[in-house]
Amino acid sequence: MEQQKPAQPDSKTVKVWKHHLQDEIDASFLYGVFASLEPDAKRKEILDGLAEVENRHVIRWQEMLMAYNVGVRKQQRPTLKARLMAWYAHRFGSAFPLSQMLGEEANEVKDYLTLHRNSTLADAKETALILAKESAQHTESLQELTGTVGEPWHKTESGGMIGNIVYGFNDGLTANFGLVAGVIAATSNVNTILVTGIVGTVADALSMAASGYLAAKSEQEVYEHEIEIEKEEIRLMPDLEEDELALIYAARGMSKEQARELAQEMMSDPELALAEKIQTELKIGEVYTTPLKEGWITGFATAIGAFIPVAPFLFTEGMLAIWISFTLAMMSHFAVGAARSFFTGRSLFRSGIDMFVVGLGVAGVGYLVGKLLERFFF
Repeated sequence: MEQQKPAQPDSKTVKVWKHHLQDEIDASFLYGVFASLEPDAKRKEILDGLAEVENRHVIRWQEMLMAYNVGVRKQQRPTLKARLMAWYAHRFGSAFPLSQMLGEEANEVKDYLTLHRNSTLADAKETALILAKESAQHTESLQELTGTVGEPWHKTESGGMIGNIVYGFNDGLTANFGLVAGVIAATSNVNTILVTGIVGTVADALSMAASGYLAAKSEQEVYEHEIEIEKEEIRLMPDLEEDELALIYAARGMSKEQARELAQEMMSDPELALAEKIQTELKIGEVYTTPLKEGWITGFATAIGAFIPVAPFLFTEGMLAIWISFTLAMMSHFAVGAARSFFTGRSLFRSGIDMFVVGLGVAGVGYLVGKLLERFFF
């Protein structure tokens, strides 16, 4: 009976494997550099250990590729990016490159779990799972060196509803103020100004509403993806997940023994463990909004901001309407800039002035464009 040939990886899969091989080469090189620069014996030992493990990863990927008759150069060099990081470490110290490596290891955990989940080749699935576990262990070592906690391969930060309202209001105000200023420069006809301003208000509000909806939907999908990854980690790496929970509980003030007992209790029930990890690590709590609601609120905030420079022309006309529109718009720019300082951490006054200047600049450009177009169309 003819022996069936094993499945072969396609060109896309080979490219992915070579990418992982190069990542491991870079990591082995960099950890070796960091170890050579480290004066502390304990930290040096950790870095040497990381370099040794990464070198084993290199050999494993080389063997995988050669097993499928894929040519691999024996002497493979680190990438230019890795060499630049090494130069930086030699010149300025390894603190920043180490923090970058934490991010790289975090990405590897996610990539290897995805490879394990999607691969149809048994040896590739096994390799991906082993390397995912070891990369996760590497993040723990790097967190010890950089003084951070948690699983850095999960990213679930959100700007929040209030932030969306402020930015939506700002977008509507700035865009429509520039539009109205341009139309004022081109014509003094109140009806034309009103029609253009109202159409601009509606269009900008709909645009921002759609953007808010899509952003919220994307964020929801990110949460669902991160939860799915966490579920996979609990199933495939329960020992590491238990260690992570114990570390979180210990950071809250529990003794090591109590933290370990509670972590073991949580991990005995995968559903309970998942719920705990979602709250304590991913920081995903109860969802208070939906993409549709967020889109509607963002669009409404945009409409309010966009309508401010238009409103005076409903009640008056001429230079009085123009000056009222200008004054209201500039005061609103300062106010929204000051409100943004709560999200940016900058000085309230300076943030307000910056936004005031931006609004003035947009209005100036709009006015100049309107004057230019007046020569051709009016």
